[in-house]
Amino acid sequence: MSVQRLRPLVALFVGVAAMSATPDPSFAQDPFVEFFGGLFEGRPHHGPWGPREPRVRRIMPHRENRGPTYWHADNPRAGKQSESATDHNAPVTQPTFFVATVGDTLGLLLANGLKDGFSDRPDVSIIRKGKESSGLVRDDFYDWPKAAKEIADDAQKINVAVVMLGSNDRQAIQLGGESYEPLSPRWRELYAARVDAVIAAFKEKNIPVIWVGLPVMKNERLSADMAQLNEIYKARSAHAGVPYVDLWDALTDEHGQYSAFGPDINGQIVKLRSADGVHFTEAGARSVAHFVESEIKKYYDAYREQAPVADTPAAPQPETAKGATAPQQPVATAPENGQPIIFRSPVGGPSAAPTLPERPAVGSTQQLTGGGAATELAKRAPASKAPDSATPAQALARHVFIEGGDQSPRENRADDYSWRPSANPTPQPR
Repeated sequence: MSVQRLRPLVALFVGVAAMSATPDPSFAQDPFVEFFGGLFEGRPHHGPWGPREPRVRRIMPHRENRGPTYWHADNPRAGKQSESATDHNAPVTQPTFFVATVGDTLGLLLANGLKDGFSDRPDVSIIRKGKESSGLVRDDFYDWPKAAKEIADDAQKINVAVVMLGSNDRQAIQLGGESYEPLSPRWRELYAARVDAVIAAFKEKNIPVIWVGLPVMKNERLSADMAQLNEIYKARSAHAGVPYVDLWDALTDEHGQYSAFGPDINGQIVKLRSADGVHFTEAGARSVAHFVESEIKKYYDAYREQAPVADTPAAPQPETAKGATAPQQPVATAPENGQPIIFRSPVGGPSAAPTLPERPAVGSTQQLTGGGAATELAKRAPASKAPDSATPAQALARHVFIEGGDQSPRENRADDYSWRPSANPTPQPR
């Protein structure tokens, strides 16, 4: 065959071989091929080797200061920013006033509300000393008079003890093989003695006690029993001379009945009680703590007034001989042993400030106390005889501005009325 006939066959063979060969991955993921293929053919051209895998693109941040919205916490830049925003060198205030909250589950919820209430005062620490399902009746389960002594004797000094107990005490008291029904006369005596024992455990260590009463309950019978327990708490608190916080009316409606909803500390109507009608919600615990905070702050303010304040030592003054001039102080002396910096004037000695005259500028010295002092001060000092004026100008000024005399008019001045035309002007000839 001639060369001209072989050329079409060679080109056909090369084309078939190119179509059967696997394309380069970079060519398969070329965005220009995908774009123009979809533009002119209506869809991407996959060829005989099937659809190609989607191209994987890198996601880079679009802003220098923060990552885009689809970035998460694994962003290293965000981690560095959060670390830099936290100042680890900031001074931490250590608590100096400790409040121990003693009680059952309601007392523990009260402690949570007090923690939230005193969160803006880092020097106040709320210590949770409660026990769930405890009370003053079942001393075999948890002996609160004994626990109160241990808390008072603890090495951790307590400034105030807040007690809230009784929600689990509607039970019979077992003593010496005898059982006493709840709220019976003998039961009341034994129960009141246990209340006194808890208060006495703290008073022996000079720790003030605040007793918090029980709230109204959803169950009417349980609520009536809680009201009788509150009478015991209130009477024993008054006998011991400790404040009693009554929560009954604070958690009732306008008719004095149980209400699960009420105003929070911001005045918004929220749910204050849980579904069981006994415990508090988070907002309810904060509202209950609001009534106790006022009593705690009384002891807190008294503690702040009695707390010793570290006196700053005064800067030592150099001893000088009588009549000698004190050496000149530098502009600022370096602090020693925590003393404040002392600023001195660089010139004019220790003090270059002007001083007031010993006597008043006008008049004689008058007393500010005693009879007739105000009258004497109101009197005008007698004017001395004015010296003779040295010049006519001074004499004229004294005559006009001091003596209030008149000044003779001067020609071409405002008080010169000679320029006015006469009432009967002389007719001019025409």
